[in-house]
Amino acid sequence: MIETVKLSERAKNQLVVLKRKTGITNWNVLCRWGFCLSLKEASIPPEEKKLKLNSSVEMTWKIFAGKNADLYSALLIQRCKQDGFKLSEKNLNEQFKLHLHRGIAYLVNNSNVNNIADMLTLSVDNRN
Repeated sequence: MIETVKLSERAKNQLVVLKRKTGITNWNVLCRWGFCLSLKEASIPPEEKKLKLNSSVEMTWKIFAGKNADLYSALLIQRCKQDGFKLSEKNLNEQFKLHLHRGIAYLVNNSNVNNIADMLTLSVDNRN
């Protein structure tokens, strides 16, 4: 499946802001939050043909996912099925990249995210 997680320069800059605001120092932890936040969103992330994975931030899937690698893989696979994508390596990689970048943007653009507690609030489903 996914071997290497790469980020755009824009996402790297957004993570720098998030690190400063939240006090979370590890790229992979912030990336996990972003990925999950994007999965929570009902819409399919828009295709970004100009998304260049050109930053110095790069990590293995094992570093990104940690001990929950199977869980993150299952979440991605389920979401791809839900959105009607064929389960190919290309589609899984593309959808992961789009969800990751969308989620990071959601985190940094949310003015209510200033610490870890704020990030937890975002993760809670407020629908009854």
